[in-house]
Amino acid sequence: MTAHPTPRWSPLVLAVVAVLGLLLAACGNDDEPGDAPTTTAPGTDPDDDLDDDTTTTAEDDADTDHDPTESVEDLSAAGVTLIEVVTLDSPLAVTTRAGSDDLFVAERGGQVVRVSLGEDGTATDTEVLLDLSHETTTDGERGLLGLTFDPDGDRLYLSFTGPEGDTRVDEWIMDGDQPDDGTRRTIYFLDQPFRNHNGGDIHFGPDGMLYLGLGDGGGSGDPLDAGQDFDTALGSIIRIDPTEAGDLPYEIPDDNPFVDGGGEPEIWITGLRNPWRFSWDPVTDDLWIADVGQNEVEEVNVLFANGNGTPPGAGANLGWAILEGDQPFDGGPEPENYVPPVHTYGHGPACSITGGVVSRGAGLPGLTGVYVFGDYCDPRLRLILQRDGQVVDEDILDLEVPGGLVVSFGTGPDGEVYVLSLAGGVYRLDPA
Repeated sequence: MTAHPTPRWSPLVLAVVAVLGLLLAACGNDDEPGDAPTTTAPGTDPDDDLDDDTTTTAEDDADTDHDPTESVEDLSAAGVTLIEVVTLDSPLAVTTRAGSDDLFVAERGGQVVRVSLGEDGTATDTEVLLDLSHETTTDGERGLLGLTFDPDGDRLYLSFTGPEGDTRVDEWIMDGDQPDDGTRRTIYFLDQPFRNHNGGDIHFGPDGMLYLGLGDGGGSGDPLDAGQDFDTALGSIIRIDPTEAGDLPYEIPDDNPFVDGGGEPEIWITGLRNPWRFSWDPVTDDLWIADVGQNEVEEVNVLFANGNGTPPGAGANLGWAILEGDQPFDGGPEPENYVPPVHTYGHGPACSITGGVVSRGAGLPGLTGVYVFGDYCDPRLRLILQRDGQVVDEDILDLEVPGGLVVSFGTGPDGEVYVLSLAGGVYRLDPA
């Protein structure tokens, strides 16, 4: 490898936050670059452009004939409900840790919260593991944007924006159940020109490499032309090995597409506007990416694994800003290595896609193989079922996330699907 350098919100507050988010998301299409509002939810692009007392667990309801390697035939049996797990302060991302039954949630303001779950799957306790509130800012679309553990659960990685708005990824070695602050080191740093389109989603892929999503730098209409500029990591998903290499903080895998030239060697996928959440199907290793649109089109992209262990998506170009979704934007010829979206949808009431996860948990056999996602301005859950690269069924459920403001999805220790609302709620999908 080549080396390179928890209070509950009142209904009135929830209503005010929801209305504010919708107004901001709808009012900024004509803003000049850099004129971002200062109360924006990350990833929602405003400047350009249940409680249930059930004690039934997912395992209790699991279908013993459930085969997670097969997808359902259609969405007719996709009956689900939402169970409130916990209420936090602007939860923005959720992850799990190997060997733990807890959830780990990033609050936008800078805290990492461990959520202990009871037998009914709801929170029995919460604990703040880290507090970066003095090291980040929630101006524009900034804040603590993502978190993940390495596959062994030995190291914690946080993706956040610094006080000056730069993108940072820091690492902590875990000492038992606690991150050891004496081991902290910065893995990755990137200047951000504007206060929006920071991306910030971070995950380890099936190949054990660390992936980070980065928007096009912000403003309106890609003023930096970052989407098709491969000499900047803006507008891309990067892939690195966070192993120290002497004095250097990480290594670049030898099979990255630009490792021998032609672009930044960290880049894995190009042509992105603001990849607001990406994830892998835990069975097929297909990579799902939701890219936020400008004024009209939201898109879902899938980079399909080939079955031989090679990670999907190397060198793929998703088209921004030549295209917005499947529609021309700046114009020009289709870019080399272009991969079109598998699904698009327009605005109204939707405004900003929130990428989700492929459901493979035994507790929801009616959703096996189904991609569950949402939109910041529309509180309803959305479903896609694809087969052989084609969407064969899709639906918008008559099921709303309380408070709306859907900002993230994740899976629990047993593969359950969770959805996060910036209004405060962390919810689990259960059988209806």
